[in-house]
Amino acid sequence: MPPDAIELEAAAMNQPISLEGRIAVVTGATRGIGRASALALAGAGAHVIAVGRTQGALEELDDEIRAIDGPRATIVALDLMNGDSIDALGYEIFQRHRRLDILVHAAAMLGGLFPVAHIDPKLWDKLVATNLNSAYRLIRAMEPLLRQSEAGRALFLTTGQGVRKRAFWGGYAATKAALDTIVRCWADEVEHTNIRAAIIDPGVMRTRMRAQAFPGEDPSTLVDPAEIGPMIVAYAGAAELGLPVETARFSEWRAARTLASA
Repeated sequence: MPPDAIELEAAAMNQPISLEGRIAVVTGATRGIGRASALALAGAGAHVIAVGRTQGALEELDDEIRAIDGPRATIVALDLMNGDSIDALGYEIFQRHRRLDILVHAAAMLGGLFPVAHIDPKLWDKLVATNLNSAYRLIRAMEPLLRQSEAGRALFLTTGQGVRKRAFWGGYAATKAALDTIVRCWADEVEHTNIRAAIIDPGVMRTRMRAQAFPGEDPSTLVDPAEIGPMIVAYAGAAELGLPVETARFSEWRAARTLASA
């Protein structure tokens, strides 16, 4: 089923989706879209393994999840630039749960806006490690666990900047475009398994990254990241996703859902 059909199906149902009993890893879980995803998945009944760099922020997220009566989260303070730590996380999930049902990879970094020739090599390496290498290491570590799920779902957050290729966005756009490519290649490789992947473009939202890129912008005019939560839940619980040939755009999903409920 193509993504647009999924969007319309989820919108037409327009009812709560239960993820009770499912195990979900969410990266970048302490803020923005990652935090919104973790809260939405927990609210739908999933046990969330929240991955972030700051222990205190992860503990605050766990408190928020308990406040909405979601299953208590497992919090993991981890730097995604450390591939060995990702492998260790995969091993711990196997020891405790023997499987993984949902992966939401929301962690990313902007790294500032510079002409390509002016990007510092150390910054470039950090961008590649955070935006691309982490996705590869997550796929490598989590695929065996996703294969053990009846319906493994892997959702990767992307950006329209990878398509637009605008001046000064080279580092961020190139690494996110590469992310899209590796996910699509991987999805094709696991087509005959129970694993399905989706690439989701949230569009313009009120995030720290957006504020870094456009510091003069009025944040009150932007979409709250919490609004993408239902879409993440819908894709995590979708019976079929097909191959991620097309990027799933939040704006289109929300429009279809609004139309169905009118």
